[in-house]
Amino acid sequence: MAAAAPAEKQTSFGPLKSPVFRILWLTWLAANTTMWMNDVAAAWLMTSLGPSPLWVALVQTASTLPVFVLGLPSGAWADILDRKRYFMMTQFWVAGVAVVLCVVIMAGWITAPLLLALTFANGIGLALRWPVFAAIIPEIVPRHHLPQALALNGVAMNASRIVGPLVAGAVIASVGSAWVFVLNAVLSVIAGVIVMQWRREHHESPLGRERLTSAMRVGLQYVWQSSRMRAILVRISLFFLHSTALMALLPLVARSMPGGQAGTFTVLLASMGVGAIIAAITMPYIRQSLPLQPRVLLGTAIQSVCAIVVAFAPNIYVAAPAMALSGAAWITVANSLTVAAQMALPDWVRARGMSIYQMALMGSTAAGAALWGQIATWTNIHESLGISAVSSVVLMALAQRVVVDRGMLEDITPSRVFKVPEMQAPPREGRIQVTIEYRIDPARAGEFVALMQQSRRSRMRQGALDWQLLHDLYEPSRYVEQIVDESWTEHLRRFDRVSAEDVKIRDAKLAFHIGEEPPVVTRFLVERE
Repeated sequence: MAAAAPAEKQTSFGPLKSPVFRILWLTWLAANTTMWMNDVAAAWLMTSLGPSPLWVALVQTASTLPVFVLGLPSGAWADILDRKRYFMMTQFWVAGVAVVLCVVIMAGWITAPLLLALTFANGIGLALRWPVFAAIIPEIVPRHHLPQALALNGVAMNASRIVGPLVAGAVIASVGSAWVFVLNAVLSVIAGVIVMQWRREHHESPLGRERLTSAMRVGLQYVWQSSRMRAILVRISLFFLHSTALMALLPLVARSMPGGQAGTFTVLLASMGVGAIIAAITMPYIRQSLPLQPRVLLGTAIQSVCAIVVAFAPNIYVAAPAMALSGAAWITVANSLTVAAQMALPDWVRARGMSIYQMALMGSTAAGAALWGQIATWTNIHESLGISAVSSVVLMALAQRVVVDRGMLEDITPSRVFKVPEMQAPPREGRIQVTIEYRIDPARAGEFVALMQQSRRSRMRQGALDWQLLHDLYEPSRYVEQIVDESWTEHLRRFDRVSAEDVKIRDAKLAFHIGEEPPVVTRFLVERE
């Protein structure tokens, strides 16, 4: 059995053996198909409503900006609400926006600003559904299948990159843009109905739901205190800030080619999707061949070279293969960093962590689209793509050296080792202050203080409001660790969030303690003034 596990782990289609994953994967495929159909139809429509490079690029900004604005509350909701119902609701939202778009186009009311506004509304659906789907996947597939499951999500995304533009292009050419949004509405409703059929039990915490503001704060704290997540966020932001230049300006690149029409744009997008699908299927072998950081840097370099080739390609026959290779590099970098983020997050904060990841991705995409569109307005399309390509490689190489990932060995497996405190009449409100007194050999004080910085990160990741280490001036051997929690309920939540890594830190602290009795733990209620 032990020998078979690695072989199973490397099976690209292994997660599809799960009926639940298979159904949700098909739903994700439909959801992304509607997204691409919407983006293609909106981008092409904008070339006639507002044909300047900036207006066209702003379509992508309007589509992705909601993820940056709503990502964190969306992730918090996905962690504290019923994920099935929440996911279903997002599909019906997208369907409603598609119906409105169809009506205003058919009525002849569409303008460039209105198109951007409705594209933004459609992006709200994307902002709401992505964190919950990202949190659902790890709960329905084994951990050793997670990289392959995420790669298959990449296959779905990029298959939709092919199917969506092809269908959208065919519909636009035959009956007009409005009918693309009609089809979007139908597919979104079907996807919502499929999610309704999923039998998933939602288990409420005995402590009740977290308050939204508290849940958002804890999510931000966890990510900020994780060195691995910080390194991942820097890399994904840099990559999408630059790689989005090609996507944002692609409609204008396609139009500038000989015979450039909607079909040209569709073929280039489809080529990128084909390359991404091939890379996603072979991702287990790519992961084995290169460690994470070299893989990210090489993928960034390949994507940048391909962007330059597409920018200066004389025809579609040169541009299409470059787009395919660009798609392979794009999915390699995106999948590598997404898997790294998922592996760094425990389930209780997964949706919030992945929403922050998606905020970094989409925020940089939105900013990049506007930036490179403006640079193209000042210069031209070719120079804008060339500048973005060079800057991408230089800044990613610099980030690999400066922003070091030190969190690779942390064990985030949940642990129930810590004893939960009990009270007959716990306080209903008011902050809780916890003190833990240690007796330390003064000769080892430097080592202990360094270890306590790990304890600070551990407590803050769990959701503590504040942490301090106090040193008694009159008794050099006496140190007091002080933790402040928002309330008694939030204090108890920290016990549910303890990981195996936290237990290791606790054991290391106890190894420094030289007192005859264990460290004294005291809990105080902070009285209001």
